[in-house]
Amino acid sequence: MPHKLRKTRKKRGSRTQGWGRVGQHRCTGSKGRRKPGRHKALWSYIIKYDPEYYGKRGFTCPKSLKQEVNVINVGSLELISEKFPVEEGKEKSVMDLESLGYTKLLGAGKITKPLVVKVASCSKTASEKIKKAGGQVLMETEVTGE
Repeated sequence: MPHKLRKTRKKRGSRTQGWGRVGQHRCTGSKGRRKPGRHKALWSYIIKYDPEYYGKRGFTCPKSLKQEVNVINVGSLELISEKFPVEEGKEKSVMDLESLGYTKLLGAGKITKPLVVKVASCSKTASEKIKKAGGQVLMETEVTGE
């Protein structure tokens, strides 16, 4: 509606502006479309009658899209390899990280033993460090650049 056609513009200077007696619409409060005071005076109302008023809303990511990634660093491989006995006649010990519950191998730390590591995924730096030590990485997927 154009500004100059509003009721308040037409009734300017008329004291009651179309509401009749002066006190007719005084102290009527706000209309019911807003919900003021929910954090202050009406907080007990929220607690008692509508406790989920400030709840979470919106999209939640489906569990099928979430992947549980259990990571291990290259530096802790030597400590784990000491717990597993190495078969006689073999220089390199084979470690199956998938059976231990790890899904990804990351490149933090140092490694000196030549290990053959079986893992689902591996970072580029981790595979380089293992190859530099004389080991090998057996993976299902390609080497990622993370």
